[in-house]
Amino acid sequence: MGKIPHAAKADDGLGTLENLPGLDDETRTRLAALIDEGWQIWERFDLEVRTQDFHPFVAADYEQVLRALLPLRAPGQRFLEWGSATGVITIMADMLGFEAYGIELDASLVETARGLAARHGSKATFVAGSFLPNSYRWRPRGGGDARIGTIGTGDSAYPELGRALDDFDVVYGYPWTGEEPMMQDLMRTFGAQDARLLLHGGSLGLRVFRGGKQVG
Repeated sequence: MGKIPHAAKADDGLGTLENLPGLDDETRTRLAALIDEGWQIWERFDLEVRTQDFHPFVAADYEQVLRALLPLRAPGQRFLEWGSATGVITIMADMLGFEAYGIELDASLVETARGLAARHGSKATFVAGSFLPNSYRWRPRGGGDARIGTIGTGDSAYPELGRALDDFDVVYGYPWTGEEPMMQDLMRTFGAQDARLLLHGGSLGLRVFRGGKQVG
């Protein structure tokens, strides 16, 4: 099993965000418009790209991620998305006040994300490349399968970002089945000790980790 695609979007209009705490009306309206366009982009991508050939991008449950990000907001917090695809989640983080960055291996999706950010007045930064530092090597405990699955390979994006992984307070990833242990190991090896890792794990939902342990 891999990710669980969302067969149909929910009603992502303003009404679905009404019960979220701590959002002013302007931010709520901007987020609703972003989520709505994000679903439109995903539906086109699914039809035009994924029906022709496999691609690892699957749209996340944007509202669920938004709910997880809200209590993590604090002045000066930096957010990083591993595999930012069309940029919706990174832009959401920017709208919530994070200094937000996204790394995506597919350069065409980086351009899509930059265009989406521009249309929604977001300062989110997107770079093309791998979210794996150049010196990182995945060595599973017990000598298991060391393949990195759909994550792919490429030049590390951190030099272009001008920041290392341990510069970020909140890191978000949406692993396919079997990729979560590597993401956990990467965070333990290169992430800040007190940073939070948000993993969107299919049927397991979205979980928050800190120091390698699930919290919240």
